[in-house]
Amino acid sequence: MARVVMTDDGIAFDGHTLTERALGGAESAFVSLAEALAGRGHEVFVRNNCPAAAVVNGVDWAPLDTPSPEQPDLYVANRSYRLLDGFPGARRRIFWIHNPAQYLLKFRYLWRLARWRPVIIFSGRSHLATYPAWAPDGGRVILPYGIEERFRIGEPAAAPPPPRAIFTSNPLRSLDWLLELWARDIHPALPAAELHVFSGASTYGAAGDRKAAQMKAVLDRARALADQGVRLREPVQKDVLVRELASARAILYRGDPGETYCLALGEAQAMGVPAVIQDIGAVRERIVDGETGFIAADDDAFARSAVALLGDDALWRRQHQAALARQRNWGWDQAAAEFERLLP
Repeated sequence: MARVVMTDDGIAFDGHTLTERALGGAESAFVSLAEALAGRGHEVFVRNNCPAAAVVNGVDWAPLDTPSPEQPDLYVANRSYRLLDGFPGARRRIFWIHNPAQYLLKFRYLWRLARWRPVIIFSGRSHLATYPAWAPDGGRVILPYGIEERFRIGEPAAAPPPPRAIFTSNPLRSLDWLLELWARDIHPALPAAELHVFSGASTYGAAGDRKAAQMKAVLDRARALADQGVRLREPVQKDVLVRELASARAILYRGDPGETYCLALGEAQAMGVPAVIQDIGAVRERIVDGETGFIAADDDAFARSAVALLGDDALWRRQHQAALARQRNWGWDQAAAEFERLLP
């Protein structure tokens, strides 16, 4: 059994948050890893901007300034350069990043990375490629997010769902583009189809507040397309999302250069929901092209693929079954086991 300290200095959340409200992918991953490590018998201490101390699912949560083991076996600093200097007595130091790594090429990061030489955790091949070979590190490890168990245990659908597509990402990640494509090409081809948009600023804390006006403009556009099958919904917590994905026919998401994993696609694929994407950012790593979804070469191909999945029952069933067979085999227990390999 190891002593593990994990720190984060971003938005306020704790072990209760995943069951209480929608949470961003990086924060969801942080909670899930902490709980998976605790479930494997380790002592796990999280220090972040949570509102109060609590033990949740075996994890000791407390605010950042709360005392914790000064010489943990493993110290995981999440995202922020401010955390790299923490716990100088740690036996092994990890820096877990969730955005393209170009932001590390600033002096405030580089000198700390050169001093501490942490193992840097990347979410996939495209993510790793964003950090140049000359930049300092103590090792570079690809360790994809796990998928929560609740998304990996569903049974195959007895019948194809109605033509209901879903979008569950940040509204600034090409939702405006998708709405235009939906209104121009997809909905006219399938007038009975609906696009359910689960998106908003509340998921992103202070970062969402800073961009609320930009997000509102996109969400207002979604609201205005109600007569063309667009249904604007609020972001939902995970148990509700499981039910919504179970009744979805396809997830439509263009991708984004800032995407390094895309938990929204990972969860949908584990539920057997085929996806249509473009080759932007890391999203191609979530899809088996032609089997569990489509990687569209251009906008016309995206629209055609969406119409096909929403309207062709045989195609949908093949991709649904392929996603269940191929896209649900990596959970947080497997990810935590790989983190254990980094223990000293």
